[in-house]
Amino acid sequence: MAKALVAGLSGETGIDVLVCPAFVFLGQLQAAFEGTPLKLGAQNLHQEAQGAFTGEVSGSMLRDSGCTHVIVGHSERRALFGESDALVASKFRAAMQEKLIPVLCVGETDAQRQAGSTAEVVCKQLGAVIDSCGIAALDNAVIAYEPVWAIGTGLTATPQQAQEVHALIREELARRGSKAAGAIRIVYGGSVKAASALELFMQPDIDGALVGGASLIAEEFVSICRAAAGG
Repeated sequence: MAKALVAGLSGETGIDVLVCPAFVFLGQLQAAFEGTPLKLGAQNLHQEAQGAFTGEVSGSMLRDSGCTHVIVGHSERRALFGESDALVASKFRAAMQEKLIPVLCVGETDAQRQAGSTAEVVCKQLGAVIDSCGIAALDNAVIAYEPVWAIGTGLTATPQQAQEVHALIREELARRGSKAAGAIRIVYGGSVKAASALELFMQPDIDGALVGGASLIAEEFVSICRAAAGG
């Protein structure tokens, strides 16, 4: 898989490609990506820098493993492991303290969308990080909009629906005082596939993709990356 990614993306320019494998594969990918522009990230981290937390992985461990980024607040971590907005904010802060770039995931469930609460939910998730870390912290992060209702459910968010929430996020950041709201990278993560990627990337506030299941197929992932590069 790693070799296929390196080979398939070796000639692509103008895009940033980040791969976030399970912890046990970080060493293998660090070696495979050495000397390439591919970046390495992790799927999670512990909120404390030090301590007796058997089985957990700290930000410093990730940095020593070659990571430049780490995902925080993924929808599965929130839903399956009960991660609250406050805990996600703590993990965001821990990543920043270790000079890792957080990829902050936000998004609403189907019930929340049907109730007309999308803006409220997303702004609350953003607000927890802003209140804990300050608005300037978001300037050095990536934000990923994950419509939970469009992940593994058979439902699909249209490019227009995704764009609406991306624009909302950018407006909320500006309202909260971000001086770089227009430049912050906001990526979309809702069952992205090669067939849908180009139309998503044509939207003015969608700056990339957080790819889930399609990232497990090298050819599909490379095609999505090429779509981000403009073909």
